[in-house]
Amino acid sequence: MSLGRRLLIAVSTAACLGAQALPAAAATESDAEVVSRGVTIPAFYNPPASLPTANGALIRSEPLHLALSLPGLNGPLPGEATRLMYKSTDSGGNPVAVTGAYIEPAATWKGSGPRPLVAVAPGTMGQGDQCAASMGLEHPLSLNGRTLSVGYENLAIYRLLAKGVAVVVTDYAGLGATDRLHTYVNRVDEAHAVLDAVRAARTLAGASVTSGSSVGLFGYSQGGGASAAAAELQPTYAPELTLAGTYAGAPPADLNVVTEAIDGSDLAGALGWSLNGFLQSDPSLQPIADAHLNDKGKAALKDLSTMCVGDALFGYAFANSTKWTKDGRSISDIIRSEPKVQAFLDEQRIGTLRPTSPVRLATGTADNLVPHGQARDLAAAWCKKGVDITYKAVILPGLGDALLNHFAPLLADQGSAISWLTDRLAGEPAKSNCWSMPVQP
Repeated sequence: MSLGRRLLIAVSTAACLGAQALPAAAATESDAEVVSRGVTIPAFYNPPASLPTANGALIRSEPLHLALSLPGLNGPLPGEATRLMYKSTDSGGNPVAVTGAYIEPAATWKGSGPRPLVAVAPGTMGQGDQCAASMGLEHPLSLNGRTLSVGYENLAIYRLLAKGVAVVVTDYAGLGATDRLHTYVNRVDEAHAVLDAVRAARTLAGASVTSGSSVGLFGYSQGGGASAAAAELQPTYAPELTLAGTYAGAPPADLNVVTEAIDGSDLAGALGWSLNGFLQSDPSLQPIADAHLNDKGKAALKDLSTMCVGDALFGYAFANSTKWTKDGRSISDIIRSEPKVQAFLDEQRIGTLRPTSPVRLATGTADNLVPHGQARDLAAAWCKKGVDITYKAVILPGLGDALLNHFAPLLADQGSAISWLTDRLAGEPAKSNCWSMPVQP
């Protein structure tokens, strides 16, 4: 299937689901207004000069219109949404404002105990502020001739809401919030943003979730890495939270492997987002980047810093990083030759810590974008640490395209993943299958 056909299907699907085209940016009204690829970012997303001390503290909130919403007897279906900004801490120990959204479901929770809460960690959206998942709830399709973003996470969010589960979704550090660049695949930044979203949701006025509500984490791809990292860091970063379960689908646990896999793929733009995120997280890496990237590479990173997934697919599909470097070596080859960069990537490795709550880890056996092998290795590593793991190998035929091989398991397994997680939220114990790992693909 051609790239153009894939994008046409994605856009058409979003349009059928009630997508809205974003208007061109309005005229600048103040110095604080931020415009990204012709989209004016709402002033809500501009962080204040000073932030609260406590992680998860609400900075501000406002009603959020859900584009896919129907009137109901007891309020809008599937629920009422609130846009959030809350305080978190980045991997450098610095305070950071993070945005997201909370959705109070109209459906009744039929399980035991109070209404549960699931934190959804979005998959790859891009690096431009207009790509944020919270904006995708309001505009499932962002299309203005200069940017293209599809809010594909809405499907999982709405399926959870239909089960009476409250949902909080994070935009991650720097995605949406206009004060910094999104630190794409930084495991600590993402984990903190996920856990602090739970804290923020539990303090939101009018929310039905309480400190006694069961909490689950849900994510695929970038979101799978974020939820996996959050499960690892929860015992030390958010010990007051008790996790009922975590779904981590196709987690990019080993960035050395994933970086090499995405290079030259149809989602090669994610390599640029990764490099931009590394430099945002650790500015001391900038001289190394300057020494190796040529003008074309530097221009690509700058261009990609404001792109969403759709833009990157059109602009950088199948790009090879050998065209971005001065000596024609790939980015992966350069990483291996630079101890400081290699050490940074090693610090991003998920699997060195031990989650203390059940995890369902799923990976497509044909996935060669976020390679199956490194995700399976994460499950095996956790099993060795005694983690309660439900490992699911999603066996599908190779579809001849890395992006399709990556997204097919998301759709094929999503219903089972949601059922597993809601069972944990209802108090049903998980059944680890670590014993089967030696014979699992």
